[in-house]
Amino acid sequence: MKQKKPKWVVQKERDRRAAAAETVWLFGIHAVRDALANPMRERMRLVVTKNAADRLAEEIAASGMEPELSDARKFTAPIDPQSVHQGAALEVKPLDWGSLSDICAPRGQPARVILLDRVTDPHNVGAILRSAEVFGARAVIAPHRHSAPETGALAKTASGALERQPYLRVKNLATTMGALREMGYTLLGLDGEAEESLRDAIPQPGGPIALVLGAEGPGLRDKTKETCDKLVRIDASGSFGSLNVSNAAAVSLYEVQAKS
Repeated sequence: MKQKKPKWVVQKERDRRAAAAETVWLFGIHAVRDALANPMRERMRLVVTKNAADRLAEEIAASGMEPELSDARKFTAPIDPQSVHQGAALEVKPLDWGSLSDICAPRGQPARVILLDRVTDPHNVGAILRSAEVFGARAVIAPHRHSAPETGALAKTASGALERQPYLRVKNLATTMGALREMGYTLLGLDGEAEESLRDAIPQPGGPIALVLGAEGPGLRDKTKETCDKLVRIDASGSFGSLNVSNAAAVSLYEVQAKS
């Protein structure tokens, strides 16, 4: 008699199959162009208007995809009708960037990582990915739960950075922070109430640094704060010292680069 699998094993297998079957619709000329040019992308379906097809002709030809032409007045891709799609939508599988150690191991080089604690707005995460790419961060890391998944809105805000900048979703943020510490990273948590400034806290000579940012309003959770090596603030010249989380990420990355 065949032994039945435990319920947790069955559920795990179902979750794995569901994840493998998951697809994302990217939209907008920039997001679609960069996804077409990304050899790491598994592409499924491309819907374009005549105008978008002309603008993307080179990338479409190189990708080998057969586009579906759609009327601009009745765009047939299954995306939110309010999306600013610019006549281009591409169905893809989420990117697999590999393991934390593969992406983030310093290997004797200056290394920067951004960790996001419950930052759920895809527009903020997209903007952070752009800044991370500009300043050469190894990865932007967020937990699977209570974070922005890879979506068309995130990809459009990232303006192509999603295809080039690793965005790692992890099971447990605190555990990941511990793994980064073992790699040699100093974990600096951004907190508006912290006594020490980020500029003063950056170690000299510059070693691997992980910047940890929380959601606007709640900020970092207590567990995340406890796991950081230091809590730091961004210096402000006025009494109003609060920044949007994507702006805070950009300023922090610049500070680290300038001090290193």
